[in-house]
Amino acid sequence: MFYANRLLMSLLLIGALAAPVAIGAGPPPQEEHRDHDRDRDHDRDHDQRWYDRKHRDYHGWGPQEDAAYRRWVAERHRKYAEFGKLSPAQKQAYWNWRHEHPDAR
Repeated sequence: MFYANRLLMSLLLIGALAAPVAIGAGPPPQEEHRDHDRDRDHDRDHDQRWYDRKHRDYHGWGPQEDAAYRRWVAERHRKYAEFGKLSPAQKQAYWNWRHEHPDAR
């Protein structure tokens, strides 16, 4: 009986010490979909990921995406505005165009 009690207490102690390490070792949580269109605290759109709700995918924003966005703005004869400041409908219009022009530079 003493041996079983000692073994049980040892296992509980090991579990209590290992639990915080095991919990922190997991991958970081993904952003939730409802947060993707919110304005960021950054002044620029670079180095960000945007979620395309209709096509259910993410788009990284870097120099190539910025160039494609500027082309989209020019084709529509619009005044340039930062992508993060567009309305959700305008953002979706851009992502629709972008999926039709994957090689846009």
